[in-house]
Amino acid sequence: MGMEKEIKTLSHLFVTVFLWGFATMMVVPAITDVTMMALCPGLDECSLAIYLSGFQQAIIGLGTLVMMPVIGNLSDQYGRKAMLTLPLTLSIIPLAILAYRRSISFFYAYYALRTLTAMVCEGSINCLALAYVADNISERQRASAFGILLGVLSASFVCGTLAARFLSTTSAFQAATIVSMLAAAYMRVFLKDDVPNDDDDDLTRPIITEETEGVNQNESNSPVKIPVCKKIPSIRDLICLLRSSVTLSQAAVVAFFSGLSEGGMQASFLYFLKAQFHFNKNQFADLMLIAGLAGTISQLLFMPLLAPILGEAKLLSLGLFAACINMFICSISWSAWVIKIFFNKVFKLLLLSFITRKQISVHVLLLKILKSIFMQVPYATTAFSVLVVFATPSFRSIVSKQVGPNEQGKAQGCISGISSFANIVSPLIFSPLTALFLSKGAPFNFPGFSIMCIGLASMVAFIQSLMMSHTPASSKSQNQCCLA
Repeated sequence: MGMEKEIKTLSHLFVTVFLWGFATMMVVPAITDVTMMALCPGLDECSLAIYLSGFQQAIIGLGTLVMMPVIGNLSDQYGRKAMLTLPLTLSIIPLAILAYRRSISFFYAYYALRTLTAMVCEGSINCLALAYVADNISERQRASAFGILLGVLSASFVCGTLAARFLSTTSAFQAATIVSMLAAAYMRVFLKDDVPNDDDDDLTRPIITEETEGVNQNESNSPVKIPVCKKIPSIRDLICLLRSSVTLSQAAVVAFFSGLSEGGMQASFLYFLKAQFHFNKNQFADLMLIAGLAGTISQLLFMPLLAPILGEAKLLSLGLFAACINMFICSISWSAWVIKIFFNKVFKLLLLSFITRKQISVHVLLLKILKSIFMQVPYATTAFSVLVVFATPSFRSIVSKQVGPNEQGKAQGCISGISSFANIVSPLIFSPLTALFLSKGAPFNFPGFSIMCIGLASMVAFIQSLMMSHTPASSKSQNQCCLA
């Protein structure tokens, strides 16, 4: 019953996150086709589109590396609601551009503004939502609550993808713009927020101030004079925060390699499908719909049941291991040459031992059937989403337990910043690698080589998760390393 009461306090946050995710996901299946039409009309393989998307991802990652800790720390001071207003408002602008027109000039305007606004928006809404949940949910129920939050986000992705499946590209961008505006308005009107240690209005007081407070109000025994963290944290502050807990230091490694893997898939996945299987907007939407539906069911139903039984540590490792297997299978199964070798060197030997030369047509028929089955691998491997989605809420729950209530925003922002740094590195590695192995000048014939390399990054995160210490920090007072 206590859990139900705590979850009810998050209802307006869930609606806000759902509306934002719905608007965001509605345009994702179409953006690859829009990019290809603007840069390489009439082609299914375009190195320029891959490089440009990778460059955009790297620049966005560089911006979010700086902005995530800042936004997280400011939300500790001024409240989650005040800081959520900024990314929710900025995310409307790029959508409105393509909703109006999708000519080459408007595409480049979208590209530039999307890059600039995503430096603030990319990841900040998730970061602030997680911090809001940590503010309102007890530690014992936090992993389940994180799972429900991300389950709601997955549900919004499913609904957004489903809408994209039936809407035209023009209608999708127009609807996404309207829903984004609705999300920002709903959040400002309905979401309740308690500003830590402050009763002033969020939006009327200055963001950057030099004030220091002398008393730590959270210690019930004896007030201790400590310096309050600067509103804009320095690199030294963040490093000090990570060093304050062995678990946080290990979590930073997991965040980096997990972010490297996710960023690699984001930079390469859709363009790979476009080049190899000539996927279009509807097929992208189908693929995302299956993955999103599996993730939603898992996070809303299985995660709350398994988290108290298995614990965050085991669920984290299970999710990362499933991600590794998913990528390795995809890397060797998407290519027609693998099918041919597999069939010719294994099945052919078995079949020829049982059939006569007159029945050789069976060989051709089975080859076609086998190829058809292997072509469905991208759809089949989405079943791994049921397990993969365990990783993020488990990981965030472990991080949240290492800091006190006044540092939730800073801790989540710091981890998001590390993931953003991985997103800078990831496209610099995997975008050229993907373009190279999809081209005719590949060193060897392995189109899925970049996907296998992405799987190796996920494997490193999995190994590190096995070595993590998951005990809560012994002291959760305000970080003593902060500079005066």
